[in-house]
Amino acid sequence: MMRAIEFRSTIRENKILIPRKMVPELIVESDKSVRVIVFVEESDVYDDKVFRQMAKSQFLKGYSEADAVYDL
Repeated sequence: MMRAIEFRSTIRENKILIPRKMVPELIVESDKSVRVIVFVEESDVYDDKVFRQMAKSQFLKGYSEADAVYDL
């Protein structure tokens, strides 16, 4: 069984900083397995443009000339 601990942080020098108040929650006597999920806030318009372009190019990779019969 796993228990969830949630907190907001920043990434500095490619390391996720753990808030001081959360440290006691993460102290263990021996090695423990953990599952880490990171949600990155997106606020840059550039990121949205890059994502849309990548999604469009990936979508079109699945398009075949044989599919043209469905075009109007």
